[in-house]
Amino acid sequence: MKTDFKFSNLLGTVYCQGNLLFSPDGTHLFSPVGNRVTVFDLVENKSYTLPFAHRKNISRLGLTPRGNILLTVDEDGHAILTNVLRRISIYHFSFGSPVTALSFSPSGKHFVIGLGRITEVWHVPSTPDSNLDGELEFAPFVRHHRHTGHFDTVRHIEWSSDSRFFLTSSSDLTARIWSVDPEEGFTPTVLSGHKQAVVGAWFSENQEIIYTASQDGAVFEWRYVKPINDEMRDEEDDDESNMRWRIVERHYFMQGSAHVQCAAFHAQTNLLVAGFSNGTFGLYEMPDFNNIHKLSISQNDIDFVTINKTGEWLAFGASNLGQLLVWEWQSESYILKQQGHFDSMNSLTYSPDGHRIVTTADDGKIKVWDIESGFCIVTFTEHTSGVTGCEFAKKGNVLFTSSLDGSIRAWDLIRYRNFRTFTAPTRLSFSCMAVDPSGEVVAAGSLNSFDIHIWSVQTGQLLDQLSGHEGPVSALAFAPNGSSLVSGSWDRTARIWSIFDRTQTSEPLQLQADVLDIAVRPDSLQLAISTLDGQLTFWSLSDAEQVAGLDGRRDVSGGRSHTDRRTAANVAGTKSFNSIRYSMDGSCLLAGGNSKYICLYSVTTMVLLKKFTVSVNLSLSGTQEFLNSKLLTEAGPTAALDDEDGKGTDMGLPGSKRGDPSARKKLPAVRVNGIGFSPSGTAFCAASTEGLLIYSLDTTVAFDPFDLSMEITPASTLNVLENEGDYLKALVMAFRLNEAGLVKRVFQAVPPADIPLVVADLPTVYVSRLLRFVAAQTEESPHIEFCLVWIKALVDKHGAWLTANRGKVNVELRLISRAISQMRDEIRRLADENVYMVDYLLGQAGKQTQKEIDGPGQSRERSTRIDLGAENDEADGGSDEDEWIGLD
Repeated sequence: MKTDFKFSNLLGTVYCQGNLLFSPDGTHLFSPVGNRVTVFDLVENKSYTLPFAHRKNISRLGLTPRGNILLTVDEDGHAILTNVLRRISIYHFSFGSPVTALSFSPSGKHFVIGLGRITEVWHVPSTPDSNLDGELEFAPFVRHHRHTGHFDTVRHIEWSSDSRFFLTSSSDLTARIWSVDPEEGFTPTVLSGHKQAVVGAWFSENQEIIYTASQDGAVFEWRYVKPINDEMRDEEDDDESNMRWRIVERHYFMQGSAHVQCAAFHAQTNLLVAGFSNGTFGLYEMPDFNNIHKLSISQNDIDFVTINKTGEWLAFGASNLGQLLVWEWQSESYILKQQGHFDSMNSLTYSPDGHRIVTTADDGKIKVWDIESGFCIVTFTEHTSGVTGCEFAKKGNVLFTSSLDGSIRAWDLIRYRNFRTFTAPTRLSFSCMAVDPSGEVVAAGSLNSFDIHIWSVQTGQLLDQLSGHEGPVSALAFAPNGSSLVSGSWDRTARIWSIFDRTQTSEPLQLQADVLDIAVRPDSLQLAISTLDGQLTFWSLSDAEQVAGLDGRRDVSGGRSHTDRRTAANVAGTKSFNSIRYSMDGSCLLAGGNSKYICLYSVTTMVLLKKFTVSVNLSLSGTQEFLNSKLLTEAGPTAALDDEDGKGTDMGLPGSKRGDPSARKKLPAVRVNGIGFSPSGTAFCAASTEGLLIYSLDTTVAFDPFDLSMEITPASTLNVLENEGDYLKALVMAFRLNEAGLVKRVFQAVPPADIPLVVADLPTVYVSRLLRFVAAQTEESPHIEFCLVWIKALVDKHGAWLTANRGKVNVELRLISRAISQMRDEIRRLADENVYMVDYLLGQAGKQTQKEIDGPGQSRERSTRIDLGAENDEADGGSDEDEWIGLD
C-alpha cells in the first residue's frame, strides 16, 4: 500500500475570522479558514484550499487587481506572498506587529497596511510580465513611507480610483485622507465628527464625495465645499483657501441597540451595505440613503462584508457560527450558503461510493460533504443533543447516527429524510453504534446503562439487550462478514458477541486500560483495540487470542499545552489513540488522538510507517514543543486569562456583560476525534479541531502510451472507427473526449470476437474508466452477453493489475459485482415467471417434430432448446448442435 499521502483539501470549516476577498472577475471568493485560505469557485460550485499554512490564524488578506498575487498576514504580522494561479508561496516576510488593515491600490503598484495606529505604504513586488527585465525584484517588500497620525487602531483602508489617495478609518473616531506621493497644494486631512469608532470610509466614483460610517450607525456625507454659514460665505466668497471637506448630510441606520460591525461601499453603483451585531444586514442606495433590502442572515454578529466588482453579489462572514454567505441582491437569492460545525466534531464516515463524507458534532448537527466540490450539501438537525457516532449501511444510501439525546436515527440520503428512529425503554445517552453488514440490525452502547441494545431496522423494534460489561460501552464494531459483534468498555474488557447464534455467547478479552476504540480488519480475521494507556493490541477474532501489540505513546506524543507542567517529551504518558481504522486492504492501521500527529502503522511488521502533522497553527494549544516563559504570569498562562474586551469568552448569557467563563474559544486544543479511509484506499480524512482534513495520494496523471499528437475530435474518432477500423484507438479517443454518446457508440461497434484483443492492448490508465462504463452498460443495455464478454476479457487480461491496485478500483469492482448480481436476479425472476409457458412451448415443439417431413419417406426432427440462464438446469438437456431460442 502506498503511504505518501499529502494534504489536499480542508472541509468542515468555511470562515473563521478576518476579511473576505472577491477575485477581480468576481467568480472566486477567498476566505481565511484558521491558518489556511480556502477559495470558493462560485460559478463551478467547487472549493479548494491553498497548500501553504501560517503559523497562526490569518487576520488579513490582500489581492492584487490582476488577481495573480495573494498576500496573507497572520495574527503576529507574518506575511506570505502567494502565486494564486500556481498555488505556490513565493516569499515570507514579517511586518513586526499585528496587521489590522490591508488594501492594494487599483493600479497594483502599492499596498497599504495598518499596524495598530501606524499606516505604512509598500511597493507591490513586480511580476515577470510587468517588469521589463522579466525578473522578480531582489527585495519583494520595499516600504514607500509611513504615517503616524492616528491615535488608535486603523480598522479600514480604502483607495481612490486613480490610486493617488487613500482613506484610513480608525477607532479614534476619525477618518484621514493621505496621498501616496507628495501632491501640490494637498495636506493630509482629518475627517472628525463621529461619536464612535469609524468602521469604514469610501470615495464616490467621481471622488467628489466621501462617505464615512461609524459603529453607532451614523453615515456622514462629506464634500469639498466652503463653509455652510451664510455670513462667512458672503465675507470670503472669493477666498479659495477656505475650501475643505465638510459634512453636508447625516444619515442613521436606526437599528435600535445593534451596532454596525462592518460596512462596504460600491462606488460604481452607489450601494452601501452594512452588517449589524444582531445578524441583520441592510442595503442602501447613496447619496439618498434609500433602503433597498434588509435581511436577517445570522443569530450573531456579522464580522465582514464585501461586494464583488460588478456590484451584484454580497459576501458575508460570521465567525461565531462559522457562516459564509454570498447573496445576489437583485434576484434576492443565495449564490453560496455554507456553515461549518460550530462545535467539535465527534465522528465521520465515508459513503460506500466514496464521494461523500458525513460528519457529526456536539452541536447536534449531521452534515454531508461532497468531496469533489467541497461543499456541504445537506444538514440534518433532528437530534437535540450531541451526535456521537455515524455509520453507513454497506448497501444503499442509508445512514445511521447515535446521539446523547437517547435516539438512534436512520437517514435516507436519496430523499434526505429521517425514516426510522430507535429508542430504548429507558432514557439513555448513546455513545457508540454499529450496523450489521446486511443492514438488518443496528446496535448501540450507552454511558448510563452497561448493556448493548440491538434493534431491527425493518420493524424498529428492540430485539435484545446484551449484558456483561461492568462499565460504560465506549466502542462497537461488527465484523465485515457479519459473524460477530465486538464491544469495548471502560471496564477494561472487550467482548466478542455471537448475536446471531442461538446461545448468544460472548468471549471477554482482558486489557490493561479502558477501551477507547475498536477496529476490525476487512477480512474479519483480526481485531485492533486502542486503550487509554496508549497501547494498540491486535487479537485473532476467531481464536480470541492476542497476536501482537505495540506501544504508541511515544509516537503520538508531541506538542505541549499551555497548561502542561511537563515538557512535550515527558508528557507522553497521557497520550492515547481515540480513533483507529484499518486500510481497505488490511495492511495498515491509521490512528489519531489528542495530539497533532496521525500515525500510520504496518499491521504485519508492527512498525510506524509515517506520521502526519495535523496542524502547525500556534493559535491552537498543543502544537508547540516549547512554551514561552514570558507568557506565564502570577495568575497562570496568559492564554488561560480572559481578554479585557471579553473576546475570549462567549457573550451568550442574557444579562451578563462579561459572558460565560466556562465557554472558551481562545486557544482550543488540537485533537483528532475521528478518522476514516476512503473506500478506494487513495485518501483518508481526519476530523480535527481546525476542520475536516483530507489527505490523498499523488493524483498526477499516469503515463499514457496513446498520448496522440493528432487532433482529437468526435469527427476524427468516428473516422478512425469506421474507416480505419482501429477499435482500440477509437475507444481511447472517445475516453479522451469523455462524451457519453460517443463512448457508447464506439463501445457497441467493437465486434465480440475482437473484444479480448482490444482489452489486452488497452493502457492501464483507462481500465478503471472502462470498468465503470461497462458496469453502467450492464445495468442499462439489453446486450447482456456482450457486456459479460467485456467483463470477462477485463478480468482475464488485467487480473494481475486489478489485484495489485485493488484499493484504486475497489469502487468499480463493486459496481461490476452489483451489475452482475442484478442481471442474475432478473434472469432468475424471468425464468420463474415463465416456467409454465416454457413447458407448453416444449410440448408444442415435440408435437411439431412429428409432422415435419422432409421428402417422401424421410422425416427430419428439430430439437429445440430454450436458454433460461444458469439457474434453470431442467431445460439444459440439448446438445451443442441444438438451436437456441432466446426469450426477450
